[in-house]
Amino acid sequence: MGALNKTLPGADQPAQETSATETAVNGKQKIFVVEDDTDIARLVRHHLEAAGYRVRSYSSTHTVLADALKERPALMLLDIMVPGGDGIDLCRQVRQSGQTLGGTPIVFLTARSSESDRIRGLETGADDYITKPFSPRELVARVKAVLRRCETPLAPSVIRAGDLEIDAMAMTLTVRGAAITATATEFRLLHYLAQHAGRVFTRDQILDAVWRETTFVSPRSVDVYVRKLRSKIEADPEHPRYLRTVRGAGYRFEAPKK
Repeated sequence: MGALNKTLPGADQPAQETSATETAVNGKQKIFVVEDDTDIARLVRHHLEAAGYRVRSYSSTHTVLADALKERPALMLLDIMVPGGDGIDLCRQVRQSGQTLGGTPIVFLTARSSESDRIRGLETGADDYITKPFSPRELVARVKAVLRRCETPLAPSVIRAGDLEIDAMAMTLTVRGAAITATATEFRLLHYLAQHAGRVFTRDQILDAVWRETTFVSPRSVDVYVRKLRSKIEADPEHPRYLRTVRGAGYRFEAPKK
């Protein structure tokens, strides 16, 4: 890490602001990295910049949300245990911030490695969860995979079922007349199941169709996202009307009969 300290930019180095015009010219996506360990922050920054991204680093959560509201990042990479409020709280605030910022892809990079920690992170709204120690090459690969998944356009369509309206072109979800913020992964999962209403899909089939690059995700992730979606679209998540579990098989979207 000594060599890195000499050659890599500091994690607490002031970020250079980039205008919308400059962003369009250089074509680089901005990633916010929240990490209080200086060596890890430098390592992450080095590899993300080498992969073609712009990086803005933070050692605490104090100003992250305000900065993101001014200039929405392409993705946020968050540690959980950082000063000024943990990454879980920041993720929750982003998800509750409304349509403009609420759908921003979020990846956790943390030393908390238990299954319960991972589930908690995904249930809070993360699109991926990476544990330390980590491979920098794998980190970059997973960031790219999340961005690809979130940016791949869906076929234009508007699906109406019961109290739901799923607009693939606008990437908007309306439930009982109210706009609901959904992450890109949540939206794509719901859209896929609703497109094939009545059909039962196994968790592996869902991973292949929605996540596509499944090297770093497990079937358990599907369960977490289904629970999140139920909390957003179902009047009674414990007795779902739309996202039905087919025991021993998987999940099915059920369009209410008119």
